[in-house]
Amino acid sequence: MTLRLFLVAGEPSGDRLGAALMAGLKTLVADEIEFHGIGGPLMQAEGLVPLFPMEELSVIGLTEIIANYRRLARRVTDTADAVLRENPDALITIDIPEFSLRVAAKVKARAPHLPTIHYVAPTVWAWRPGRARKMARSVDHVLALLPFEPPYMQAEGMGCDFVGHPVVTEPQATAAEIAAFRANYGLPEGETAILVLPGSRRSEIERLAPIFGEALRPVLARHPAAHVILPAAPAVAGMVADRIKGWPGRPRVLDPRGVPAADFAALKRAAFAAADVALAASGTVSLELAASQTPMVIAYDMSWLSRKLVLSMLRVDTVTLVNMVAESRTVPEFIGDRCCPGPIGAALTALLDNEAARIDQLDAMALTMMRLGKGGEAPGLRAARSVLSVI
Repeated sequence: MTLRLFLVAGEPSGDRLGAALMAGLKTLVADEIEFHGIGGPLMQAEGLVPLFPMEELSVIGLTEIIANYRRLARRVTDTADAVLRENPDALITIDIPEFSLRVAAKVKARAPHLPTIHYVAPTVWAWRPGRARKMARSVDHVLALLPFEPPYMQAEGMGCDFVGHPVVTEPQATAAEIAAFRANYGLPEGETAILVLPGSRRSEIERLAPIFGEALRPVLARHPAAHVILPAAPAVAGMVADRIKGWPGRPRVLDPRGVPAADFAALKRAAFAAADVALAASGTVSLELAASQTPMVIAYDMSWLSRKLVLSMLRVDTVTLVNMVAESRTVPEFIGDRCCPGPIGAALTALLDNEAARIDQLDAMALTMMRLGKGGEAPGLRAARSVLSVI
């Protein structure tokens, strides 16, 4: 008997989750499996038959969603119709709740018997707790990345399993790869390397690049020999190169365009591991930095409207996942109207100058990785077991 699943992912992170889940399912299921839906190159490599390009769904922020509302609403309807046509054994939506949960709601209204599974629990512990109750109307089961999330979902009547975070299975750079990176990019042993990560979306680069550039001025004034490295996402590499003109020092962009994906992934891992400290936009990149044991400062800002709406509803005093999972506040963060060059530069300088602060972060990072499942069964396989238990 063929197992037929419809999956919906809308961003590279969701594509990675979906691909690992699909690989796990193929490991556990002896029968043939068909995958339909929306996903990127990794999910397609695992056998997904795409409905339309995943990139159509890559928007961020409340104002950006409003600006793209008509197009997204049309795609919600198209996707729900496709699910009903395919009549799969389950619908699995992956993150992008603004889109995927609308699809699930339309499907559930017309096919209440169809199991609906959502991968990545909404951050109801951080803001808008009512989302879990609303989500429970159309979602049967949730696959959670963070260990403290299941009770929030279960309290609203949904099933929920903590399946681990995929960051714990990602390969890390070897000593030889780090040495080769330093040699190739002119970073002598002992000289400071600062990793700068202003985001992977155009709206993030536009907003954060000027702030990050100014924040580096006092850091480089104190550490004039420091090297600044910026690994760029393919879609924004040209924009990053343009926006760093006028930055202090000689920042170097790692450009993935024209480079095989696997080669650039290895280059990025080496850059993460070679860096002494990082300045990064808020998001899951904090966990990538934790996995590579790179001390960090986190900063982020949004459009004025998004900032006012989100910050007014925030229920936690930190948005950095390392701080949350480790139950510490060792990673400095500057969010919203606190995202200013002066304080960010001061925090980055302090981190470079204070070995005890870096050690505190390393301890919190190790605890974070352990709590996210490092050393246990791969998250994709755990997620696959959870899916099969529902079906």
